[in-house]
Amino acid sequence: MQLLLMAACLAAAFSASAMAAEIKVLSAGAVEPGIRGAADAYQRATGNTISIQFNTAPQLVKKLADGVVADILIAPPGVLDAQAKDGKIVADGRTLLGRVGAGIVVRAGAPLPDVTSVDALKRALLAADTVVYNTASTGLYLEKMFERIGVAGEIKAKTQRYPTGEAVMMQIINGKGNEIGFGAVTEIKQFEPKGAKLVGELPAELQNYTTYGAAMLTNAPAKDAAKAFLAYLASADAKKIFVGAGVE
Repeated sequence: MQLLLMAACLAAAFSASAMAAEIKVLSAGAVEPGIRGAADAYQRATGNTISIQFNTAPQLVKKLADGVVADILIAPPGVLDAQAKDGKIVADGRTLLGRVGAGIVVRAGAPLPDVTSVDALKRALLAADTVVYNTASTGLYLEKMFERIGVAGEIKAKTQRYPTGEAVMMQIINGKGNEIGFGAVTEIKQFEPKGAKLVGELPAELQNYTTYGAAMLTNAPAKDAAKAFLAYLASADAKKIFVGAGVE
């Protein structure tokens, strides 16, 4: 069945032209490991090229407002809904990719704090020299979470914020003190070879999942190829790749 689906994707991708197509994707960074894996598999099977630009959700919105031309947008539902309302994405063919949870990160080799319960996480936050997280969607949730568990005021002076998850990871990796950071689980895992260490996910009572979907942009230059790639992203083979990368 999967071979048939891939064959259908291949046929659709080349229906308009005998030449391989370039599919341009604008994507949120949290799904990077999954979409890169799926794109690599698709490129090998079809000969098409998948070019991906990764940004935070606010940066993606700005790019679209500035008139950036691409074929596919990968973003949280709220962003996709807003772009659909503005007529910038095609309503049909929207694909759910999965969800990503938030996790706690320290630099490799540093003592691992206990984050297995809400009380343990509070103690870890209060004991940390620095608390690091982003200003994107994960960071907005964390702000509210810190208020909810009653530590926002106490950690405010030692908080460092960065615009991207990558900047958070690099701060943790290059840190020297008792730093604790937060980010998408997929992003933390991606930086483990560079010196980050995933301590664990947020306690279940506090966990926040961000869902991501994919849709074709109305100004897509490679519409047929984009439709075929979206069809592949909805396949069981692609889902396995995403799950293996931490996108549930």
